[in-house]
Amino acid sequence: MSRKIRMGMVGGGRGAFIGAVHRIAAAIDQQIELVCGAFSSSPEKSKASGEDLFLPADRVYGSYEEMILKEKELPEDVRMDFISIVTPNHVHFGPAKMALENGFHVVCDKPMTFSVEEARMLVKLVEETGLIFALTHNYTGYPMVKQARDMIKAGDIGKVRKVVVEYPQGWLATKLEDSDQKQASWRTDPSKSGLGGAMGDIGTHAENLAEYMTGLQIESVCADLTSFVPGRRLDDDANILLRFAGGAKGVLHCSQIAVGEENGLNIRVWGETGGLEWHQQEPNTLIVKNLEGPATYYRTGVGELSAAAQAAQRVPAGHPEGYLEAFANIYKNFAHCVQARLAGKEPDPLYTDFPDVHDGLRGMVFVERVVQNSQSDDKWTTI
Repeated sequence: MSRKIRMGMVGGGRGAFIGAVHRIAAAIDQQIELVCGAFSSSPEKSKASGEDLFLPADRVYGSYEEMILKEKELPEDVRMDFISIVTPNHVHFGPAKMALENGFHVVCDKPMTFSVEEARMLVKLVEETGLIFALTHNYTGYPMVKQARDMIKAGDIGKVRKVVVEYPQGWLATKLEDSDQKQASWRTDPSKSGLGGAMGDIGTHAENLAEYMTGLQIESVCADLTSFVPGRRLDDDANILLRFAGGAKGVLHCSQIAVGEENGLNIRVWGETGGLEWHQQEPNTLIVKNLEGPATYYRTGVGELSAAAQAAQRVPAGHPEGYLEAFANIYKNFAHCVQARLAGKEPDPLYTDFPDVHDGLRGMVFVERVVQNSQSDDKWTTI
C-alpha cells in the first residue's frame, strides 16, 4: 500500500477512557491514521474533542449518521476506510449497521452489541457485504496467548481436559455509580450495558480467551450471578461451570467486587500430558507444565516461538509488551486485511488472526445464556 488506512471514530471524546486506548493502539504500527470522528452524542463536545486531536473542523461531525453519510460523499482518496466504535454497549449496533450498509469496514469494542438479536443482524450484514469486522477482545493479541494457542493446537499438552479462567477486579466494590464516575454509571445501567454487568464487561473477555486459546467452544453453562452491592441493578460477581465441545470441563469466574484486585485475568489449561498457565498482569511469561520434570517458562522474544507469537512481538526480549501492544495487534492485523482488500489480494493468513463478528455473536449468546441459567432452576443451559 502507498498510504495508511484511514479511520473514523464513533465515541471516545473528552472524558472517555477506551477511545484514547483505541487511538494509541491504532497508531502504534503506523498503518492507520485518524481522519475524522463523531466523538460524542453532543455536537459541541464532539467538536471540542476533534480540536483536541487536531482534526480539521469539516471532518468532525455531530453524529455518527452525519459522519458516515458525509464521508461516503467524499472522493475515494480522501474518505475514511473504516469506523472504530468506542461507545457504551447500547451504541454499538447503530453505527456498525450503518457503516456496513454504506460500504465501510468496522472495528468495534466488546461486547459487540446490546442484545443477541442485534448481534445476529450484524453477522448477517457482514456475510452479505463481505466487509471486514474486528472485535477488540484485545487479550488475544498477546504473543504468549498466541504461543499457548498454537501449542494446544499442535497437541503439546495432549487432549484438553480442564480449563480454569478468571477475571477478578475490585473497582466496583462500592456503589461507585452513585458518584460522577462515568465508567461505573453506564456499566451498571441495564439500559446501556445490557443483560450483563460484570459478565458483559469482563466475563466476555474470559469466555473469549478460553475459547481462543483452547480452540474449543463452550457448549453449556451452569451459572450463579450475584449483585453484592446493595441497590446495584446488574451482576457484579459471577461463578460459572463450563462444558466444552469434546468433553473438556471448566470453571469461569469474574468479579468486580474482589477488593484489591486490578485486572487479574488468568487462565490455566490442563491436557492429558501437560498444562499451560498465563497471567495478564505478567503477560510476557507462559508456564508450561509436564507429567515429569520441572515446568518450562516461555518468554516473549526468546527461543523458537510460533509464527503468530513472533508476528505479535515488537521489541527485543526483556522489554515488557503489554496492554496497548496487545490491543495494537488487533488493529495491525485488521489493517493488513483491509490493505489486502484494497489491493485486490488475499490477506496473509497470519494476519486474519483477530476476533470477528462470529466471536461477537458467541459472546452475546454466552452472556444471555449465563443470565438465563442463573435466574432459572435449570442446572445446565445450552449455548
